[in-house]
Amino acid sequence: MRRPLVVAGTVLVLACPLLVTTPALADHYDPGSPSGGDPYFPAAGNGGYDVGHYDLTLAYDPTSGRLDGAAVVTLTTTADLDRFNLDLRGLTATSVTVDGRPAGFEQQPPGELVVRPRPKLEADTTHRVTVVYGGVPGQPVDSTGALYGFVSFPDGAFVANEPDGAPTWYPVNDVPTDKATYDFRITVPEGKTAVANGEPVGAPVTAEGRTTFVWRATDPMASYLSTASIGDYVATTRTGPGGLPILEFVERDLTAANRATTQASLALQPQMIDFFVDLYGPYPFSSFGAIVDDDSVEYALETQTRPVYSGVASESTVAHELAHQWVGNSVSPETWRDIWLNEGFATYSGWMWAESRGGPTAQQRFEEVRATPAEDPFWAVPPGDPGPADLFAPAVYDRSAAALHALRGEIGEEPFRTLLRRWATENAGGNVSSADLVALAEEVSGQDLGAFFTTWIDTPGKPVTW
Repeated sequence: MRRPLVVAGTVLVLACPLLVTTPALADHYDPGSPSGGDPYFPAAGNGGYDVGHYDLTLAYDPTSGRLDGAAVVTLTTTADLDRFNLDLRGLTATSVTVDGRPAGFEQQPPGELVVRPRPKLEADTTHRVTVVYGGVPGQPVDSTGALYGFVSFPDGAFVANEPDGAPTWYPVNDVPTDKATYDFRITVPEGKTAVANGEPVGAPVTAEGRTTFVWRATDPMASYLSTASIGDYVATTRTGPGGLPILEFVERDLTAANRATTQASLALQPQMIDFFVDLYGPYPFSSFGAIVDDDSVEYALETQTRPVYSGVASESTVAHELAHQWVGNSVSPETWRDIWLNEGFATYSGWMWAESRGGPTAQQRFEEVRATPAEDPFWAVPPGDPGPADLFAPAVYDRSAAALHALRGEIGEEPFRTLLRRWATENAGGNVSSADLVALAEEVSGQDLGAFFTTWIDTPGKPVTW
């Protein structure tokens, strides 16, 4: 989710000496690709390898805003590589090794760290790439002008990467399709708390006025869902269904009203998990929880196992971010063009949750969307191809949710419920496209739904008949 919360320059190119080989010896090696192939964000991601694990050691000073890091990236090559790229933006790499050997490297705009390992890398081999880096992330903004990535504040940092903000704080293959496990070691001034994905490993260790927090995320995760948020948090642990740990970190300085809303909403998480398990099947990860920060980012994001909330966590937003753990995090988009599959399912899940609580029915919410006049710009954005500037437009959320409700009416209640569960369970841990949903909906319903999806998802303008 990247809609607002509502309570109801000079580029440096740094290089170290590069080793040169004759063309004859390099003919069968691939230079890798500086692009992961996303049509909206072609500079994000890279080709020639898959990452299995990130081990991130971070030290952050809120006073200066400086972040220093060492990233150990374990990757497996998919081609013979003469060189390969990692995404790193706004920070300076000072050292790169591959399997312990110094590697040539340089940084190129708009955010490429080009690595030239020696010896070169053969296909289908696994390697450890260590990058030492640092700098002042500041307050990066995305293609829509919103704060994202590692957003620094005087009291800490709010870290939310969607869609391509992970390179603002570590070197990464920043595409949704390259999921990996993570270890985090985050050192901050004593008195601050650092929170990441997964679960804590041991107790924090304090020495010489600095405290180190260790977190481990064993469930593979897309890089845009990683976080390492830092603040003055009060920690609370509760137990969810089946003993699921729910770890909550709420900023001490929330207003009284926002704190009351947040506490009431977070108290509902075990009940919400039960509700969504009934819709989608087993909860897909090892823990859940929340990070509620007192800042000016003004949105929430479904960071895996531990969503981040700016200022307040309302009931509807908590339900939305929880639903994303199934639809968005476990079942992730192949490309950012498919973002409606994240936001449509999560928004519609929220409608269904609200109805179960005695709020407006899903039909009423559908009718509210349909009441939007045909000439309203809302209908000009086709959810199936919104473009990078409209990635978080209202239509990506509400028109997509309305499309799912219309689909429910089109195919019937039982096939629709089957669709929800099979979508989440059969695609768990993977990546999907619009075509995948169309195919599954046609399979469970026995209907030809091409025209339906063309009308609701792919075509600008208000649907009239379908």
